[in-house]
Amino acid sequence: MNFQRIAVLGGGAWGTALALTCARAGRDVTLWEFDAKNADHLSGRRESQFLPGVKLDERIKVTRDLGEAGRADAILLVVPAQAMRSVVSALAKSLLGAIPLVACAKGIEHGTHKFMTEIISECAPKAVPAILSGPSFAADVARGLPTAVTIATTDSNVAIALAHAINGGAFRPYHSTDVRGVELGGATKNVLAIAAGIVTGRGLGASASAALTTRGFAELVRFGKAHGAKTETMMGLSGLGDLILTCSTPQSRNFSCGVALGKGEKVDTAAHGKLAEGVFTAPALMEMAHAKNVDMPISGAVAAVLAGKMKVSEAIESLLTRPLKSES
Repeated sequence: MNFQRIAVLGGGAWGTALALTCARAGRDVTLWEFDAKNADHLSGRRESQFLPGVKLDERIKVTRDLGEAGRADAILLVVPAQAMRSVVSALAKSLLGAIPLVACAKGIEHGTHKFMTEIISECAPKAVPAILSGPSFAADVARGLPTAVTIATTDSNVAIALAHAINGGAFRPYHSTDVRGVELGGATKNVLAIAAGIVTGRGLGASASAALTTRGFAELVRFGKAHGAKTETMMGLSGLGDLILTCSTPQSRNFSCGVALGKGEKVDTAAHGKLAEGVFTAPALMEMAHAKNVDMPISGAVAAVLAGKMKVSEAIESLLTRPLKSES
């Protein structure tokens, strides 16, 4: 199984970083970008406007032709979670066969409660759905700093082949067949990162941050088990690893959004014009948790704040006044 030609859909920071990784792995890379202005910037200046100073590898071809991208051996879908359905639907017409489509977005579709691989299966039934997730920032990956992620698909041989195809030395992909566990961890942690940011923005201290992350992880595990995820996946890179990273630094858009909320900014401006997937994921996450009777008080408090049903101070009080119980 040789994935020599790889297409990356999405010319933002994360898409550019993954394109660079694939090029470092010796692959022939096509980077598709929908926005004409950004595509011209990428092809003309050979660098990303989102990653200043990072030059594109000469093996990366920039295109706005989705049909050209569809002729690759494997495709990385680096588009926002809420845009996944429209992009895959358009791409499906160009696919040559049962090629892997790797979702690199961490979220749940608003309204349908579908995970990214479910959307791929619906919109491109001949493709092989896969997911890539883990503790990774685009700037680190683009600059070749050590990073480990998980790539999962139900066919172990395909997962192994994909891991080898995008292994760019310092970028180390571990393979898995627990698709649901990998994508569930990535989606859930975005909501919890907003909560962690609120704690920091409110100045509640390092002890509160540690407690929030730990109890948030307990929520992630409960939600994962209810949806068939393996416990070891929750304990791995795409679960605990991604949660630790996203809940600890302003590099995370979700964490930064939470910090702004904690400082008193309004929901509609807290993201400062940047995409924070947790804002879209929170309501879907809570509806799914209620359907499975999963207790997720931290995520619920975030969803209530984002929906304007609760002030930050009220959300904090609601968590601090919960009945004491056994940690297990």
